[in-house]
Amino acid sequence: MSIKPVKTAVFPVGGQGTRFLPATKAVPKEMLPVVDKPLLQYAVDEALAAGIERLVFVTARGKGALEEYFDLAWELTESLQRRGKTAELATLAATQLEPGRIAYVRQQEPAGLGHAVWCARHIVGREAFAVLLPDELLWNPAAPALKEMHDVYARVGGNVISVLEVPAEHTHRYGIVSPGAADGLVTQVKGLVEKPAPGTAPSRLAAIGRYILQPEVMDVLAAGKRGAGGEIQLTDAMAEMIGQQPFHALTFTGTRFDCGDKAGHIMANVALALERPDIGPAVRDWLRQQAV
Repeated sequence: MSIKPVKTAVFPVGGQGTRFLPATKAVPKEMLPVVDKPLLQYAVDEALAAGIERLVFVTARGKGALEEYFDLAWELTESLQRRGKTAELATLAATQLEPGRIAYVRQQEPAGLGHAVWCARHIVGREAFAVLLPDELLWNPAAPALKEMHDVYARVGGNVISVLEVPAEHTHRYGIVSPGAADGLVTQVKGLVEKPAPGTAPSRLAAIGRYILQPEVMDVLAAGKRGAGGEIQLTDAMAEMIGQQPFHALTFTGTRFDCGDKAGHIMANVALALERPDIGPAVRDWLRQQAV
């Protein structure tokens, strides 16, 4: 039986971004720039590269800027056209998707990642779907993370998550995989533990914010079971599906930036700036001067 391609992606973007106050008092954390693009745009570009057609943003109060960003800015567009700013118009076009490709759903309470995903259930329907956490910037332009995951999904079906090996002393920060047989970068998932106590993690393979999931996970989430932090955890719901459906992890081979953390966000800005031919040389020269 052929495996249908994944066409819907869910972006949980309802968080308050308290680590980035006071900036996030007025600007959603997902709209904070990495060089000259909002963090959310990188996740959207990754989804589009994987063939995603429908994007579902799970938002909350104060996130109106997300909707404005992906809307058509008539005044700005007309101004650029009058002035012959073709390069700027091309840049702007990447933020304007066809009508109907984006849907917005409200998460009325901060009840956890699992709850945010569950809020999208009526739009997702009964098909496999992707989840992307924009805080996690997975940088590999030659092989975007979700595209690589989808290629694995097309072979093995079921559920596929992205993982990265983290230091043992950091495993308590993540959902950790209990691994089975491995085939190159693809590892069978025998179990998942959300933020295990130090010294108890079954491996160092940590889930890093990209998932391809079967719709049955919504049925598990509907029970509203609370886990770590008193929240409805997506990791716990996925763990209940292991053994009932195929479940695999793909180790990410690019560079991961935790942009939910101030230091990680700054590192992402520096790293991506250095790759840019227009500003990379200036940034590199400045860094050399600081090293002296």
